[in-house]
Amino acid sequence: MAKYIQVMSTVPNQAAATRIAGLLVEARLAGCVQIIGPVTSMYRWQGKVESASEILLLIKSRQDLFPAVVEVITANHPYEVPEILAVPVVAGGPAYLNWLAGELRD
Repeated sequence: MAKYIQVMSTVPNQAAATRIAGLLVEARLAGCVQIIGPVTSMYRWQGKVESASEILLLIKSRQDLFPAVVEVITANHPYEVPEILAVPVVAGGPAYLNWLAGELRD
């Protein structure tokens, strides 16, 4: 079951979120991208504590596609160091996982 992953990334605005989500789904690197936000992120950057309003992307994909997902996000992301984190899907509804399998490239 761990062949499926959920990738998380944050972007600064809706336009960046829509662009990256569309590219990933169109390329069949993601079966679905949920665009959530705004969310407030607090982090340390260049020695200072920062706070920013961001949009969260939850990207449904497969582990072997992760390098290509990273490539698309990195190439289209406005941040110098974009957040790109993947977690394994340890369980899921059979019908949803069958759908996801059909939407991702071979």
